[in-house]
Amino acid sequence: MLSIMKIDHVGIRVIDRARAVKFYETFGFKIEVEVDFDSVIIMKNESGVEINLIVNGIEYDDGKNVLMDISSKYTGFTHIALQVDSIPVILNVLEKSNIEITQGPVTFGKDGHVSVFVRDPDRNTIEFRGRVEKEDEIEGLQFYDPKA
Repeated sequence: MLSIMKIDHVGIRVIDRARAVKFYETFGFKIEVEVDFDSVIIMKNESGVEINLIVNGIEYDDGKNVLMDISSKYTGFTHIALQVDSIPVILNVLEKSNIEITQGPVTFGKDGHVSVFVRDPDRNTIEFRGRVEKEDEIEGLQFYDPKA
């Protein structure tokens, strides 16, 4: 029987190599390999989480993400969710790095999880998700609105 154990990595299409690398370095990712036969940069963080930057994107639709920013709902992967150990820490990193929060912090109910959504420079959506014991300590926390 087939046994899928985990997601190995996520490929993220980007336009500008330097801009994308700098953005993901903000969250602890470091270049491990730049593939010499393709436009791929493999980055990992200290926990071994791997992302592959696919540097062959083109600008279109006035900078909109076709899966997230237009009214037609095309199929595809809409975001990556990265588990973090501290929502307050990620909020602090985002503020110090001048990275705009596009939604959040939000809770999904009584499951103890809080999420913060951002966009990378190419409008790809990233969700930072963590467990929170004391939701009242998260400034601006709201219930998730799927229409926001």
